[in-house]
Amino acid sequence: MSLETPQPAYLVLQDGTVFIGKSAGSIGTTTGEIAFNTGMTGYQEIFSDPSYYKQILIMTTSHIGNYGVHEEEIESDTIKVAGIVCKKFSQIASRPGSSGTLQGYLERDGIVGICDLDTRALVRHIRQKGAMNAVISSEITDVDQLKKMVSEIPSMQGMELSSFVSTKQAYDVASDNPSANVALLDLGVKRNIIRCLTERGCNVRVFPHNSTADEIAKWNPDGIMLSNGPGDPAAMPEVVAEIGKLVELGLPTFGICLGHQMIALSQGLTTEKMFNGHRGVNHPVKNLKSGRCEITSQNHGFVVSRDSLADNVQIEETHMHLNDHSVAGIQHKTKPLFSVQYHPEASAGPHDSRYLFDQFVERIHEFKSQPVS
Repeated sequence: MSLETPQPAYLVLQDGTVFIGKSAGSIGTTTGEIAFNTGMTGYQEIFSDPSYYKQILIMTTSHIGNYGVHEEEIESDTIKVAGIVCKKFSQIASRPGSSGTLQGYLERDGIVGICDLDTRALVRHIRQKGAMNAVISSEITDVDQLKKMVSEIPSMQGMELSSFVSTKQAYDVASDNPSANVALLDLGVKRNIIRCLTERGCNVRVFPHNSTADEIAKWNPDGIMLSNGPGDPAAMPEVVAEIGKLVELGLPTFGICLGHQMIALSQGLTTEKMFNGHRGVNHPVKNLKSGRCEITSQNHGFVVSRDSLADNVQIEETHMHLNDHSVAGIQHKTKPLFSVQYHPEASAGPHDSRYLFDQFVERIHEFKSQPVS
């Protein structure tokens, strides 16, 4: 289907609100929780981020697809968003080195989208009403049928999704100049997290999300990384229990996004669903230890409960989101354990927080240099 002759498309929200636009990507029907991302660039990295699995994503910038797609700018093997919503969708790839159009990329993976609607009005509606489910269809024109369909979509709260995007078998990624071994628990990892580790001299073994602490420990890692991923962290109690055992190994441990939330749960904190969530590449975070502020890339709909943090004597807050004062980073007071809610690998996004990978690797080498008792 060419966008030169697009079909009508419908977006129906859980509260019954209807938006009419034109088809983008594949012709079909898709459902999921609707969310919005404020990034002006990086749509390919965003669409292939496993953390967006089961989500219909609104891109708030006006033009999407204008620079096409590039082989080096994917974060996983396939597009992970359930569908896309945008204002102006470009079928032309105006960029040297692009390997194709966004339209072709979406068609390859069967992703349904809608364009030519008022995304500003749509985002304002969601900001006022909160996160909700939605359906996009370019094949069903019966609005009542679509409303019935959206009413049957399960809530993201209580939904376990890491098993759908995690690797099924462990695999290795070698560094060109290795000096440490890092075990990475794949909850829905972005490729750039692995790249940030290998660039810093870490050989990485990527383990499936349901790997046991014993299986990981047998590899004899120098440090442990817990990746980003989709879904409700509280829906994975078995994984949380294994992460608690990993923490007890005493190895330097670093968690990102869902990994951060899972660490928090393993240490007795709780998580909660946000009214809208944070998704974009311009979120301000304050490092409470250094006093410095960072512009960060974020993508999450759940957050660590500040109330539960206040009651925990072993965990302290290290970073705070400056827009809503939500918890953006924590660390253990006596163990080499820390995590952040945002994405220091930032692909796409700013590089203000890359120092966290340096900090992680430094802790690994400090730990390795300690005499064996």
